This record gives sequence, structure tokens and C-alpha cells, in this order.
Amino acid sequence: MSHKNRDEHNRWRNKTVAFRVSPEEDEQLEIFVKLSGLTKQDYITRRLLEKEVVVQGNPRVYKALREQLAAVLDELRRIEAGQGVNDDLVDTIQMIAIIMNGMQEETAYGN
Repeated sequence: MSHKNRDEHNRWRNKTVAFRVSPEEDEQLEIFVKLSGLTKQDYITRRLLEKEVVVQGNPRVYKALREQLAAVLDELRRIEAGQGVNDDLVDTIQMIAIIMNGMQEETAYGN
């Protein structure tokens, strides 16, 4: 028998919601999910319900940040070479900035 999927409030998640996204939207969603440290299901649910996405620092989040910062650096080098700015890059930089700002606040308050 399969394990029932329950949320943090012990509510049984038995409804399925499906929708289509473009490959570019999927890539952006995957980046945001990795940076959040949440499961894709939890990330999408929180965003759809307009709940705050709180990033809990852990090795996976730090690795995702490192990888995304390296990708941002590559994109900035590409832009410096005379090519245009990609809107997805701007969104990723904003997400990284929000996460880094939150980490800075935690350090400042001793959490």
C-alpha cells in the first residue's frame, strides 16, 4: 500500500492539479525550486496560494546558489561580449538577491 501524501498540517493531499508550461518556464521554475530548497509541489503550492517562500539554508540550497551564481557569471560575460540581456536572467538574479538578503538578515539577528 502506498504512503499517503500529507502536508505540514497533516492534511491528506489527494487532489491532482496539472498544467502545461513552456521549456523556458520549466527551466525557470526548476531554478527557483532548487534555490528554495522546497519540493516542486511545495514551492508551486506556496506560490499559488501567495504564501511566503522561506528558504532554509542547507547543503543543497548552497550548491544550487553556487551553480546559479556561476551560470549568472557566464551570462554576464556573454552580455559583456555584446549580446542582449535575457529576462529569465534578471528573474534569476532577483531570486538570488532575495535569498542572499534573507541569509544576511539571519546572520545579523543571530538566527
